[in-house]
Amino acid sequence: MGRGRAKAKQTKVARDLKYRNFDTDFASLERELRGDSEPEEIVEIPDPYADLAQRYEVVPEDE
Repeated sequence: MGRGRAKAKQTKVARDLKYRNFDTDFASLERELRGDSEPEEIVEIPDPYADLAQRYEVVPEDE
């Protein structure tokens, strides 16, 4: 007993996935599957958190 709600939710999700229009970026998907990585963006850290970022910065082992 009690399976009705779960089944209704699964049906709703399945129907939503089936009929939704997706704009898939296949080039991005291909890069992700290949493991190609884009250059990391340098993120500027706000001043109040700069000391914490410097304190907990992870340094790669090869450096």
